[in-house]
Amino acid sequence: MNRPGAPTAAEVELAEVFFADDRDAMFDRLVGGSPVRPARYLDGTPIYLVTGYDEVRQVLADPRFSNDGRNQSVLDPASAAGFPAEIQPFLLNGPGCTDPPAHSRIRRLTSKTFSSRRVQWLRPRIEQITDGLLRGIDGVEGEIDLVGALALPLPIMTICELLGVPAADQSRWRRWVEGMNAADRRTIAASARALIGYVGELIAERRRGGGADDLLSALITAQDDGEDTITDEELLSLIIAVLIAGHQTTVSLISGGLLLLLTDSRLMGRLRADPECLPAAIEEFIRYRGPADLAMFRYTLEPVRVGGVDIPAGQPVLCLYRTANHDPRVFPDPHQVSFDRLDNPHLGFGHGLHYCLGAALARLEGEVAIGAVLDRYPELALAHPERPPRWLPGLARALPALPVILGPSRPGSSRGQPAGPGR
Repeated sequence: MNRPGAPTAAEVELAEVFFADDRDAMFDRLVGGSPVRPARYLDGTPIYLVTGYDEVRQVLADPRFSNDGRNQSVLDPASAAGFPAEIQPFLLNGPGCTDPPAHSRIRRLTSKTFSSRRVQWLRPRIEQITDGLLRGIDGVEGEIDLVGALALPLPIMTICELLGVPAADQSRWRRWVEGMNAADRRTIAASARALIGYVGELIAERRRGGGADDLLSALITAQDDGEDTITDEELLSLIIAVLIAGHQTTVSLISGGLLLLLTDSRLMGRLRADPECLPAAIEEFIRYRGPADLAMFRYTLEPVRVGGVDIPAGQPVLCLYRTANHDPRVFPDPHQVSFDRLDNPHLGFGHGLHYCLGAALARLEGEVAIGAVLDRYPELALAHPERPPRWLPGLARALPALPVILGPSRPGSSRGQPAGPGR
């Protein structure tokens, strides 16, 4: 591939980064080097890698970079996404992979539904779901996995509540979502087909019935100033994108945040002594070890200069949130976790037009879940503190398990109150 103006440093092999035993150490080696450099994607395709904070912000906000993979011919966006073939069309036509004006239209129709104010109305219901999950493990004397018991089911159950999925169907829904993260391709494909079919039927049912108080109905009835409405195809793509992208990132935020606390007594003591700093702690968890290490691919629509490097038109560009959020030019002592950062302009949920639509919901779920665990289990500890954490290999930042010893639950710990699913 022709690379006019490319840096002379050796190409970064991303397979070596994302499949390393210590991926954090690999990321740290990229911090402080050239902020834009040549790299090879997992399949060996030559790409440009952007690691610096200012440079990542530029790429994410610059309209000369497209999210639509059809604007280049170097990389197959379907295979690069790493998702099963059954859902690739929905993701590639979803809000994360489209450009204005199509993207702007969908954003106008959906942004109010996912706003911080509307999401905060869900807090009592999320607290109630969390309380129910924790009551199910109260009294367990041996080790228990907080990923399987809390971090994994909470986002699924929350999405079910948001969409108005009947309680009788929620166990099937959870099985399908978890199945799409399985190692077996047939399980992934079968789960994807079942979930897509169910969501399609749910949309049709809401179209026919109407009047339900849930997020899905709000999206269906949403209109912009021109009285435009969202189509069924757009709605299905949006929901699949929220399920795939939003679910695993929230799981990682909850489990990763708890892991940081359980491996640093200073942080745990600070948060127990001052629960009011939990929102700041959530922001620092996102910055330090965010739920997503990288952005969606961008593609240059014309030659662009970034970080002193000239990138030709039609080239795939990959931005690393993880390295940008550890850039010492922006974050003093970037490799230290601090709840006292007065300004924490991290890029954990992206930047610009494609800023994560579900960011407010992920923050809320993380705050409720982590706060409830700390409040309920004052003697919470890792079951195997001598073992280093094991992250799943691959592009997603995910802990397969978080084995802990709960200890006794605190009498009178906070309880959520019932609330309507979508008010």
